[in-house]
Amino acid sequence: MERVEVVVVGAGPTGLTLGCALRQAGIDVLVVDGAAEGANTSRAAVVHARTLEVLEQLDVTPRLLAEGCVVPVFTVRTGRRVLARIDFGGLPTPYPFTLMLPQSRTEALLSGRLTELGGQVHRRCSVTAVRAGADGAEVSMTGPDGQSQQVRARYVVGADGMHSTVRGAAGIGFTGGRYPQSFVLADVRLDWSLPSDEVQLFLAPAGLAVVAPLPGGHHRVVATADTAPDHADQPYLQMLLDHRGPGRAQVREVLWYSRFRVHHRVADTYRVGPLLLAGDAAHVAEPSVRHHPGLGGVGVERCRQRLLGLHRGHVQPVQPVRIQAGRG
Repeated sequence: MERVEVVVVGAGPTGLTLGCALRQAGIDVLVVDGAAEGANTSRAAVVHARTLEVLEQLDVTPRLLAEGCVVPVFTVRTGRRVLARIDFGGLPTPYPFTLMLPQSRTEALLSGRLTELGGQVHRRCSVTAVRAGADGAEVSMTGPDGQSQQVRARYVVGADGMHSTVRGAAGIGFTGGRYPQSFVLADVRLDWSLPSDEVQLFLAPAGLAVVAPLPGGHHRVVATADTAPDHADQPYLQMLLDHRGPGRAQVREVLWYSRFRVHHRVADTYRVGPLLLAGDAAHVAEPSVRHHPGLGGVGVERCRQRLLGLHRGHVQPVQPVRIQAGRG
């Protein structure tokens, strides 16, 4: 049976960031994910200042900045009329802006950094069971060849999303619910006259819509819908912006589309014995433009600090804890 210090389940932004941080600290870590490489999509697109501060320590921030769109202003409108304009320039951070970058590119850059640090993501490895004991945990998984294998680890981190296998194995409740509205999420080619360095939030009787710039001259459109369609074409997105946007906006092409519902849930505890939670496995609260899940800095950074403390013997390894929320 293979033995490692830490198994991280899930290779989204949270799991990859944690994998990089542990490898940089010299800790043996195994990162596994059930999806094949390249199966990710645009999805979340906002990287906040605190996240950039945390990722700077891993030498990832310069890579994100080289590809993303720096957006220092958030504007609230009704039609073309400005209701509020928020400039992030005065924030006490080296990164007084939001960075717009599709999650697929963020994951690719983090994965590359993990490889540089001597780590690797083991793809198409689905975790089927996690059994915790007094001195660690045993993880059962099915590999890409369909064969079962077991790994023994001192600690297992569930970064495996809202339907976390690790959280279920730990018996941790996930308190909260789901809002009734659904959301439309699309990346489009768009012609309009509004500034390219602002996120625009439109308030209208028909509902709200958010339009934000993406690399390559693309835009992210997010809008509420009573029931979002399975597929949204150019006429549907055009209709949304005609009814809610500034007018004279022309949707040229729909590049990618998804729909989602907004959940608000928090794990009852973030750790039981050798099992820890991070990212959407620990807390779900989707904002309108959808930020990178778990990349608020707090979740990954505190999980890293907790694991380093455990590794060095500073924290009792079976003590259940609740990590309180902090600056994101």
